[in-house]
Amino acid sequence: MNTLQLIKEIYTQGFNNLGSRIVKNYFKFFAWFGISMYAVVLYAFVFRVSTGFAFD
Repeated sequence: MNTLQLIKEIYTQGFNNLGSRIVKNYFKFFAWFGISMYAVVLYAFVFRVSTGFAFD
C-alpha cells in the first residue's frame, strides 16, 4: 500500500507546476494513454503465455 501512495505522490508532484492548463491536460492524457497501452501489452503477453503460444 505504501508503494501505491508513493506512486500517487510522484504523479501529483509531477503535474503541480507544469504550466498552462492545456499542457497539463495533454501530459496527463499522454501519461494515462501510455499506462493503458502498457496494460494492453501485458494482457496480450499473459494471454499468449496462458494459451500455450510457441515463441519461436
